[in-house]
Amino acid sequence: MSKFWSDIVHKLTPYVPGEQPKLENLVKLNTNENPYGPSPQVLAALKLEAAESLRLYPDPNSDALKAVIATTHGLKASQVFVGNGSDEVLAHVFQALLKHSRPLLFPDITYSFYPVYCSLYDIEYQTIPLAADFTINIDDYDQPNGGIIFPNPNAPTGIPLALERIKKLLQTNTQSVVVIDEAYVDFGTESAVNLIRTYPNLLVTHTLSKARSLAGLRVGYALGAADLIEALTRVKDSFNSYPIDRFASAGAIAAMQDVTYFGTICNKVVETRESLIKALKKLGFDVLPSGANFIFVKHPLKSGAELTASLRGQGIIVRHFRSPSRIAPYLRITIGTDSQSKVLIEALADLLSEDAS
Repeated sequence: MSKFWSDIVHKLTPYVPGEQPKLENLVKLNTNENPYGPSPQVLAALKLEAAESLRLYPDPNSDALKAVIATTHGLKASQVFVGNGSDEVLAHVFQALLKHSRPLLFPDITYSFYPVYCSLYDIEYQTIPLAADFTINIDDYDQPNGGIIFPNPNAPTGIPLALERIKKLLQTNTQSVVVIDEAYVDFGTESAVNLIRTYPNLLVTHTLSKARSLAGLRVGYALGAADLIEALTRVKDSFNSYPIDRFASAGAIAAMQDVTYFGTICNKVVETRESLIKALKKLGFDVLPSGANFIFVKHPLKSGAELTASLRGQGIIVRHFRSPSRIAPYLRITIGTDSQSKVLIEALADLLSEDAS
């Protein structure tokens, strides 16, 4: 550790992203990327943007992008905030809206970036245990707090929370911000965006990395009441007043506008997910309910670590979380193409048959 580090750096345990191995013929099912490329309209927009105008700064307010996002969700542009991926958006959310005298509440098994942000911004927090079936019980959040945040569907479990439960939470928790992280909502989970008009303390975050196949462009956004958005903007403009570059803006606008392609791709991922779940259950796997583009599974005869290592030996990468211990038996498997699912099922069948013989 360097003697030149600031004190805060010594205390940080950074988020560890999913592995990005550089291997040929890899079946990569570990980072929840979309198996299908972006809309052709996105690629066309990016080509047009490769012009002399790149010498100029982008619009610091991203007005054109905000307008398209607002139209998509039936909101006003003043209710939209954009950033470099939803992780940056969430970073601003933690700093602008979730740092208070009372602790921030989030599940004990959830997106592991949340405690990292709390450490970075010195935010007191309390984790709320998931139920035995890994679901979120909103009644457990009925206590004094400085804010509440969780993904819907949750990560890494993929289990969705019904909109009626979120509505009940908002009805009882009126004195702090409730953030619903909807990174995976487009794969079969009901969005809370329509509740924004009724509940001024609700903030919903989205990303274009998953359902719109733009993980490489880094665009995310938040939706909420105008005063919540203003708080995020004040933090953003004190940190980086030009967050969205010209390519990212052009690609994101095209992706949001191509509604047909978006719907087609989401449906294909959901169809593959349901087929994969059936195939895994036939092999004896326990599969948690999923409203995401990934599934959380375990096998009664094989540990999560063992399965992960065995699959890797066959060029198939899935995600395994060693802690907390409750989820150590599980694998998180990103939904790929039908052909990738076939390769996965065949590999698992071989592994299990070897163990049985």
